[in-house]
Amino acid sequence: MRQAQTLNEAQFRRVLHYCRTRRHMHRDTTIFMVSFYAGLRAKEIAALTVGNVFDEEGDVRTQFILSAQQSKGGQTRTVYLNQRLRKALREYGDYIRLADPQRPLFASQKGGHFSANTMCQLFLDIYKAIGLKDASSHSGRRTYITRLANKGVGVRLLAALAGHSHISTTQRYIDVNADQMRDAVELL
Repeated sequence: MRQAQTLNEAQFRRVLHYCRTRRHMHRDTTIFMVSFYAGLRAKEIAALTVGNVFDEEGDVRTQFILSAQQSKGGQTRTVYLNQRLRKALREYGDYIRLADPQRPLFASQKGGHFSANTMCQLFLDIYKAIGLKDASSHSGRRTYITRLANKGVGVRLLAALAGHSHISTTQRYIDVNADQMRDAVELL
């Protein structure tokens, strides 16, 4: 099976720029931010609730727990939110009702949770619209893991952040390119 494309910074900016032109621009932009800055799978993004991300006062949490039902493999895991993602979520919170913590964080056009398949289709539609044919709903996750690895984060920590039981799974997510190899040999 072919792996999803890892996006570079320019491609990521193109995605965000295009999302800001869409009918549901706040929702779609924030979905991509969650994919790229938290490394969540489409199924996990679709299952998020307001209460996962926002506390009782309406503030964005610094971390939250994905329940076994929300995550792959039936295991709970802690998701950590960086400053950039927390800012995007705060801005998104201004456009949605935060009163009901069980409400979907990202409501579909019918008002309920996205299904995992519909969330995957949203990613594919947006990538197709900007001409990224090898990108998929997993591209944000692969980019998240690869970028952290490129910044020197160890594979054990990456596996924990990604919710992988085995580091061999995490290693398959990390892209290596010629620039990285040139930089690596210069460390000697």
